[in-house]
Amino acid sequence: MLTDSPAFSGFSVDDTDKARRFYEETLGLRVSVMQEMGGGMLRLHLGGGAEVLVYPKADHVPATFTVLNFPVPDVEAAVDELTGRGITFQHYENPPTDGKGIMRAGGPLIAWFTDPAGNVLSVVEQN
Repeated sequence: MLTDSPAFSGFSVDDTDKARRFYEETLGLRVSVMQEMGGGMLRLHLGGGAEVLVYPKADHVPATFTVLNFPVPDVEAAVDELTGRGITFQHYENPPTDGKGIMRAGGPLIAWFTDPAGNVLSVVEQN
């Protein structure tokens, strides 16, 4: 029944105006306001036709896990560019991250950052 469903994911934020500016201006994504939902929800248009719903929630609590991963060919370059756009990368002890916030302890290189609502996002190296 759901095999051919155009499923999508979603997550909450506490301020959709801040979220829209961040996703559109800082990350450079195409963002549309869902007028059919009263204009309070956003749709992030990602590569390959994927879409993610971003919706307001008054009692929003940021996710404690990565809600959105952005595959990139070069994590170092992505971290440098995003840092130049004002993004601060997270630093963790487990898994350990370096001074730039890049995890190099096995597996693909990955670096985590947050959106204005505190949701965790990442850039992950994919060749």
